[in-house]
Amino acid sequence: MKRCMTISLALAALLAAAPAGAACRVEYKAKQDNPLRLDFGVADLPDKACASKEAAAQALAPKLKKQGWTLLAIVSILGSS
Repeated sequence: MKRCMTISLALAALLAAAPAGAACRVEYKAKQDNPLRLDFGVADLPDKACASKEAAAQALAPKLKKQGWTLLAIVSILGSS
């Protein structure tokens, strides 16, 4: 019983120390045409897209395009979410 408790506590400590979805948030500007609509939004991106605005744009643009939006600019990278 004591061994089981020790293992459970060790597992809980490991899970608590693990990063919770290592990612960043970016602020962006996007548009839609016909009629013209502008948007200022915030999106969560994976950690590998957080190195630069260019990397963030490459990760975000396809997601926005699927929703009918064109990415205009990454305004800022906010860090971990």
